[in-house]
Amino acid sequence: MKTGHRPTANAVSKDVWITCAPPIKSTCPHPWNHKRVYRIYCELELNLRIKPRKRLKRDKPDALAVPEAPNITWSMHFMADRLGDGRAFRLLNVLDDFNREGLGIEVDFSLPPKRVIRSLDRIIELRGKPGTIRVDNGPEYISGKLLIWAEKLGISIQHIQPGQPQQNAYIERYNRTVRHEWLDQYIIESIEEAQDHATQWLWTYNTDRPNMGIGGITPAQKLKMAA
Repeated sequence: MKTGHRPTANAVSKDVWITCAPPIKSTCPHPWNHKRVYRIYCELELNLRIKPRKRLKRDKPDALAVPEAPNITWSMHFMADRLGDGRAFRLLNVLDDFNREGLGIEVDFSLPPKRVIRSLDRIIELRGKPGTIRVDNGPEYISGKLLIWAEKLGISIQHIQPGQPQQNAYIERYNRTVRHEWLDQYIIESIEEAQDHATQWLWTYNTDRPNMGIGGITPAQKLKMAA
């Protein structure tokens, strides 16, 4: 029956209940019927709509692009693996997005914010500081210590959106290369051995291995061309 106005939420809820509820009186010997059950249902506020959760709006970072020169944007990311005896260790990878140069691989059982800052200071001393470092939302990257350090040096820390690793695609691709070309090739027995493998591989990657992502030349060659 059309009434000329929209039904209320309670009316709609009641109609749905009556439509969906089984005929209690005809199937159960108990002294209650669907009307009493529905009244209790409403008294318990089970008929109220659940408000959807509001999603937090995050600023969308700029599209991933190739910087026009060295030290404009670096990418930074962690990896994890295990020694031959089962102990877990971590790797911190730092990459220059311009020429895909591996700037450093730090290996240890634990890499807290202080250790991350120390590694970055060592790279900056040799290479100069970047304008921006792109990172994910790991606890080390949202640490107040790292943000304070970056602010003092005038470096912008750019966090990608949660669940969007493609926004840090250069370092993600680099991580796969690290794992495929040396990390998964050996049973590593100590942190010292892992660091030795990392250092030797990094030199080969930067100076001898052509990178198709930068036109089939090495990162060292592209850096020299930009000088």
